[in-house]
Amino acid sequence: MSISTDLRARAETLGQSLPALLAEAEHLAATLMLGEHGRRRAGQGDEFWQYRPAHQGDAARSIDWRRSAKSDAHFVREREWQAAQSVTLWVDAARSMAFSGDRDRAPKLDRARLLALALSVLLLRGGERVGLSGTTPKPGRAQIMALVEGLSSDNPDDYGTPDVAGMVSHGRAVFLSDFLGNLDPLETGLTLASDRGVRGVLLQVLDPAEEDFPYQGRTVFESMQGSLRHETQSAGDLRARYLDRLAERKARLATLARAMGWHYHCHHTGQSAQTALLWAYSALEGGR
Repeated sequence: MSISTDLRARAETLGQSLPALLAEAEHLAATLMLGEHGRRRAGQGDEFWQYRPAHQGDAARSIDWRRSAKSDAHFVREREWQAAQSVTLWVDAARSMAFSGDRDRAPKLDRARLLALALSVLLLRGGERVGLSGTTPKPGRAQIMALVEGLSSDNPDDYGTPDVAGMVSHGRAVFLSDFLGNLDPLETGLTLASDRGVRGVLLQVLDPAEEDFPYQGRTVFESMQGSLRHETQSAGDLRARYLDRLAERKARLATLARAMGWHYHCHHTGQSAQTALLWAYSALEGGR
């Protein structure tokens, strides 16, 4: 089967499963129970949010004297932050993301798409603007279907590289990938994004087999596209070196993210998707 025919078949299969994927994403988002006010915080706006005790440095004009008169302390009347953020999502759809170490376990790309959609549901529900890389982030429920359609595309390359062109200055971004390819293009992209004031998260999605390297004896390792191939008679002897290399890669990703003001987390498909979703949402919240 040719690559183009294979991709067409996968696209048709994905097209049939997208409604179910969206339903699963909606359910996953609902389990977090973050709702419309999940991202409320103090800031510029007109709507009252809460009173808080006055701190040293608060201007006298910010004191609510009527509320303060009811107690021995001074209180500040805070308003709700109403400025929506633009959040750009990049989901690596390259061939390496199609890997699964168990026929009964969904590939990494399925989990990445699920997390991206569920996160989009939460963000859009909170009033944010969301879009895929290369598109303009938009608000509203209707944007979900545009995201679903955009996530149906595949990349015939072994490994993907995020598209940072056109990212909204001082916006937020979420990159979901296995990050197993050359990291130099990622570093370049993060540098460009950081120069534009973009902050975000790197969410590395791996299969449990990639974390544990459970192979023994004669094994043939081959890239998903078939461009790389290695055969060994004693795969178990490679385990220690492989795990060292994987640890080095994770450390580099964490260091790179930290240097750019981003957050890094590794998630594997044997874990609960809810845990990764909560981490990503919280990381975006903390970087706002």
